Formats: sequence, C-alpha cells, structure tokens
Amino acid sequence: MKQILQNLKNGDTEIEEVPSPGCRPGHLLIKTTRTLVSAGTERMLVEFGKANLIDKARQQPDKVKQVFDKVKTDGLAPTIAAVQNKLDQSLPLGYCNVGTVVEVGDGVTGFKPGDRVVSNGKHAEVVCVPQNLCAKVPPTVADEDAAFTVIAAIALQGIRLIQPTLGETVVVTGLGLIGLVAVQLLRAHGCRVLGIDFDSAKVELAKQLGAQAIDLSNGEDPLLAAQQLSRHRGVDAVLITASTKSNEPIHQAATMCRQRGRMVPIGVVGMEMSRADFYEKELSFQVSCSYGPGRYDPAYEDQGHDYPYAFVRWTEQRNFEAILDMMAEKRIDMQPLISHRYNLDKATEAYELVSGGNPLGILLQFDSSESATKQSLDRTVTLSKSLAAASVGIGFIGSGSYATSVLIPAFAKTDAALVVVSCNAGVSGTHVAKKMGIANVTTDTDALIKSDTNNTVVISSRHDSHAELVIKSLAAGKHVFVEKPLAITRDDLQAISNKYYEVEKENPVQLMVGFNRRFSPFIQKAKELLQRAGEPASFIYTINAGAIPADHWTQDLKIGGGRLLGEACHFVDLLRYLADASIVTTKAIQIGSGCQDGIQNDKVTILLAFENGSMGTVHYLANGNKSFPKERLEIFCAGAILQLDNFRKMKGYGWPGFKRMSMMKQDKGNNHCAKAFVDAIESGAEPLIPFAELYEVSEACLDIMEQISA
Repeated sequence: MKQILQNLKNGDTEIEEVPSPGCRPGHLLIKTTRTLVSAGTERMLVEFGKANLIDKARQQPDKVKQVFDKVKTDGLAPTIAAVQNKLDQSLPLGYCNVGTVVEVGDGVTGFKPGDRVVSNGKHAEVVCVPQNLCAKVPPTVADEDAAFTVIAAIALQGIRLIQPTLGETVVVTGLGLIGLVAVQLLRAHGCRVLGIDFDSAKVELAKQLGAQAIDLSNGEDPLLAAQQLSRHRGVDAVLITASTKSNEPIHQAATMCRQRGRMVPIGVVGMEMSRADFYEKELSFQVSCSYGPGRYDPAYEDQGHDYPYAFVRWTEQRNFEAILDMMAEKRIDMQPLISHRYNLDKATEAYELVSGGNPLGILLQFDSSESATKQSLDRTVTLSKSLAAASVGIGFIGSGSYATSVLIPAFAKTDAALVVVSCNAGVSGTHVAKKMGIANVTTDTDALIKSDTNNTVVISSRHDSHAELVIKSLAAGKHVFVEKPLAITRDDLQAISNKYYEVEKENPVQLMVGFNRRFSPFIQKAKELLQRAGEPASFIYTINAGAIPADHWTQDLKIGGGRLLGEACHFVDLLRYLADASIVTTKAIQIGSGCQDGIQNDKVTILLAFENGSMGTVHYLANGNKSFPKERLEIFCAGAILQLDNFRKMKGYGWPGFKRMSMMKQDKGNNHCAKAFVDAIESGAEPLIPFAELYEVSEACLDIMEQISA
C-alpha cells in the first residue's frame, strides 16, 4: 500500500510503498477514502525536518541535554550514531482519516466490516486504529466533510473547557482550520463570537460563518472590538487557536477578558505570562489536550477500556460522535473550509503548498476501487528479488529502536542473508529493510515463521510476545535468536523448555538469548584472567539504569515483565558466565517505599551465590545521575581486582601481565554475539549457551521478581 512519510533528516515528503498492517485485537482495519492535511501541525513537522541540526537542537533543548548525557556515558561516536539513526527515520504523517472497515479485531464491539468510520489514522491506503479512536459516519455525512472530524474535535474539546453559556461573548484568536470550526461550534452554542487573524481571506470567511472578525493586517484594533462586542464589560472567554512563538496572544487575551474570564489555548503559542494580567482579574487558564479525555492514555486508546459514561461524559471518541452529529444536522459546514483537493499520487504537491503557502483544508483522495483495495491489502512488499547465497537466512521479527540501531546492523555484518523483516505497522520495517539491504518487509509474522526462505528467526518484539514466537519458530524447525528476556512467566518458560527438547530430538537447532555482554572483548579478557586465577571470585555490578516513566511498557508486568526482568537478566547472566558455575541462591532487596518517584522495583540489590563459592552483587538502580557511568563491574579474585567502566575502559590491579584495556567506543559485544550465533549455525556447533543455562538464568530472574513482589 502507499503511505505518506516525512524524512526527519531533510524534511522531504515521500509516498512510500509499505506492507498493509494486519488487524490487531481491539482494532479496526480501515480502507481509506479521504484524509485531511492538518496544515498547522504538519507544517511544523515539515519545517522541523527541513531545519539544519543547529535549528533542530534549538527546537528540542531537552533532547540536546539527553545527547550530552549520552556522550558522557557512552562516548562521542555511539552518540553520533544514535542521533543519526533517529534522524534517519521517516515519520508517518496525518491524523484525520475517513474510510471503510475491512476487518475488526478480536474484542471489538459496535463495528463491523463495511461501516464507514472516521479515525485518527495516518495518510495511508490502509490503517489499523484502536476502536476507541474510531466513530461511525452517519449516512447523510459525506466523506469530505467527515474528514474534518478529528480537527473539529480538537476545537470542541477546547470549547468544552471554556464552558460557554448561551449569549456569552467569546474571542477566537487564530482563524485557521481549528479556529474556523470553533467559530461555527460557538455560534451553534448561542455565543457571540469575535475572530482575530492576520489573513484577510480567513477573516472574511469567519464573517460568512457568523462571527464578527478583525483583520490585524489592516491595523484594526482587537481590544477595541472586544470591548464593543462585550458592551465594555470584557469578553467572557478567549479560545487561542493561533500558532506563534510570541507571548502576545496570551497577554492580549488577558486584557480582553472580564473579571474571572476564562482562557484556553489550543494552538502552540508563547507561554510567558504576566502574573498581573491574571492576578488582578482572577482569570482562569487551562490548556486543552487534543481531542479530549482518553488522549495519550494507553488503557483507553490501546487497550480499549472506555471511561464510565456517567462520570466522563465526553471522551475523545464521544467528541468525534458529537461532531458527526452536528454535521448530519447541518449545524456546522465543512465545505467552505476546503481549499484544495489532491489525489494521493499528487500528495507531494500538497505538502509543497503546506510549506510555502497558507492553505485551509487540503483533502487527499484515495482510490477505493475493488482492485485498488485488493492490492493495498498486500501484507508483504519485496524490495529486492536477488539474495546472496548463504547457509543462514534470517527473518527479523520487530523493528523497534534497539533492533534498527543495534541488532539488525550487527547481523548485517555477518555472512547471513537478510531475507525479511516483520513489524506491526510497516513503516519502520520498510525503513530498516532499505537501509540494511533486507529483501522483504512484511506485517505477517506467522508467514515469516512458516516461510522456507529463512531458516533462522531473530526476535526483538515486545517481551510478552517472546515465548509464543520462540515456540512457533522452534516448531517450524528454525534456529532462534531472541532478545532478552526469554520469557516473562514460569508457564511460558516451561512451555519453551518442553518445545525445545521435543524439537532437539528430531532436528537440533540453535536457541540463543541476546546476552551480548558475554561476547564483549572486555568480558572475554576478564574470563581469561579469572580462569588463570582458578579461585572463587566476588563480583560487584552497579547499573546506573536511569529513571523511566511508570507507564512505560517495560514497567508493565503483563507486557514487559517489569523493568528488572527485562534488563537485569543481562547482568545475572554475565555473572553466571564469569563465575562459570551454577546459581545456587538468589536474594533480592528493593528500595523502601519512600523513593521520590514511587517506583520500587527498578531500585534493587540482587545477591547471587554460585556453586563454586563465588558470589555476586548486582545493584540495579534507577535513582542515580546520568553523569555517572551506566555500568561498572568490579571483580575481586586471588588478591587482584578488575574494574570495568561502561564497556570502554578496564583497569587491573595486581593482575600479572594486565594493567589496562580501553577502546575508543563502547563495545558491549553485540557484533561478536551476532557473528558467533551465525557461525555456530553454519558449522553445526553446539549451542553457544547450553539451554539448561538459559533456563537457569531465566528461572533465577523470575525468582528475583517474585521476591520483590512478595
């Protein structure tokens, strides 16, 4: 299918061929008929892409700080590579979609194939959208009008926060799409409306829609007009829908308002406010968030949990429905807001207009014929029909940040053939496939696993999917490399064990977990020194993990297994490898309940005892400072000490023949790990890590999770 993407590096708008998404549980699969270009929002994205690196940095000072923090811990070269990888990605554009339901996912209610719906889907021939972000289009509402629903819902949510009553006077500052929709909604609500803008054509349109309007380009005085419209009492409320870095709209709004007036900004404006403006009048100020309650709440949007109707009357979905009802009743009219229409194949012309002009509503029209629909639903796109001969053909499942920046590039340096990459939406998979020379991209994971073209599967999807994908891949006779953790429950771990030993009897395969640190040159040297010493060792491993939000998916026990299980397994495995003995005891202690962010299970000390008398302590801490190295390993053995800092420098104290080892850039062993895995398949060698050891480390990590959860 075709999809509109924007290159973050240079700002170019592209029409890309990507695989159609599959229909996921709780989602609708929709064949698009119309989308609306949001000139304001999408212009900002295009302008950001076209900006040079310095201007990009100025627009995102928080990201610049993250870059400097990463330089301190990881070094300059890895940081530059990470920034370039981020900017090299393409961003899907659009959030105002109309189409016909092709398929409904498991658990969806209230929708069926054939329904016409609006959604916040992208500019793509086919979109997969959660059910709470969709609404049915009434029969009397045309697709062209319905395409404005999401934009109109943004205006409606701002108006709901103002809480206007019949006869009140409201100013709308900024007469773009949202502002002109707001004018109509306020008029339908019985309000007297004053519109303000610099664009004469938009001012005239606002007048046609029933507002009084001020053309700032002609030097008209908005404060005088507001006083006159409010009978010199001050306006009741101001809705700011302009987009400017200036602080003037806020100051102007405060000046216009009456005592205890209300002010709601929707657009992106300067927010440096004068306390006196608000203090003297006791003004109310509230920022509006997108389409309404539920926005950015994963439980509502992704998992489909609706808010109780009696307590949250207007969610984002119910705002969509309200807008569609008003369209059906002819209370608001979108036709005057349409300035341009383009077929999808001319979309780049539309974005040239967005960048250089001052359009209103730009509609993109999609081919809805039966043949076009059939073609757009193809879930696999072939980028190259020629593959180099190789004994290892890899199919990658997952194209997230780690996969695209670290894992897939590591396998690309081996002798393996990169056959196919699978992802949910298709965009990230297409990007990495083109960049790394992968022959095919698909959204059909089951087809990848069953395919005869790849004998190896590399899994880097979300943690809750690992066990199922490992079992399916083993059942298909594939070699498997799975990013940690191997499983997030004991039942899943046992199911993998059962399938592995069942398959191993008939067809020996490599099953590997991505414990790359074992393969780092630093660790290989440490292992050599420890074997030479021949005595039990004591390990102190400090991980300055850094805080992440409580609602991040890795913190979710059902999806990520918890941050400790998802990441700390690396460190348990590494100490198991260096000790070269089985784990006999695990004990975990987490920080007390008084920690600043309220999260306890990513601030944990783990104690490990090994069969040969070695012992290890893992301090996994998210309450430190980023200027400190992220990982520090100290090893005490036979009267000597090794200190490894962040896989860049290792010092030896008292080791005969070893004092120090350092590298220009961090080396956590990713490339060595990928090569060793491919070489083992090619040579038919024994598993790189015996399955019993993988099982042991996984079980120890599950023990740790149970201890801190008790």
